Amino acid sequence: MEIAAKIALVTGAGTGVGRAVAQALAAAGYAVVLSGRRREPLEAVAAEIAAAAPEARTLVAPADVGDAESVEHLFGEVEKSFGRLDLLFNNAGTGAPPVPLDELEVEQWQKVVDANLTGVFLCSRQAFRLMKKQKPHGGRIINNGSISAHAPRPNSAPYTATKHAVTGLTKACALDGRPFDIAVGQIDIGNAATPMTERMTEGVLQADGSTKPEARMDPAHVADAVVYMASLPLQANVLTLTVMATQMPFVGRG
Repeated sequence: MEIAAKIALVTGAGTGVGRAVAQALAAAGYAVVLSGRRREPLEAVAAEIAAAAPEARTLVAPADVGDAESVEHLFGEVEKSFGRLDLLFNNAGTGAPPVPLDELEVEQWQKVVDANLTGVFLCSRQAFRLMKKQKPHGGRIINNGSISAHAPRPNSAPYTATKHAVTGLTKACALDGRPFDIAVGQIDIGNAATPMTERMTEGVLQADGSTKPEARMDPAHVADAVVYMASLPLQANVLTLTVMATQMPFVGRG
């Protein structure tokens, strides 16, 4: 599935799923733009990619996806450095403290909305602008939806609401991208073994009120799925794909 001479932008690339996907895309032949809020983790991922594949091209480009000016600057760097963009992986996101809805602060809600939803919109908007004008036009956008786009965990209103909204945004962008050969899809991930899910090994609150540990999976499996979605010609699109730890308590009644 080598994809030569193509340009990918991965947000939230410094850790977890973003890191794994960036590494896999580089191994598949992409030049990869690594974006996130902190430069140091991005530089570390770039060094890991260089050690594994000295011929791989990377660009470290810190940005805050929830800030329109920062996102515009990010895409300006992409266009200046490479002249085009073939793949955007909208992966950056955050969560709120798992507290009852009536105890949630408005600022906590807004922080999640800015990162998980507004960030996807702002990056997709800039990707559309670039993909529509580049020659040849077109490209692909893959959004990180999470299985929270289908079902909530207890005390997860901000995260769940934004991930449900990402599904709607994915479908709207998939429709609006048709005339310009912009394919838009979503990958819904369940319990990739990242720092964000470390607490699940000790036990997390379940829908029935109990606390139980949950199975996790290697994020490399997520990266393989993203590379597959990206490897398709623009005439084909994976609109939604779910990849999850087999033993996690998602399918069933809680």
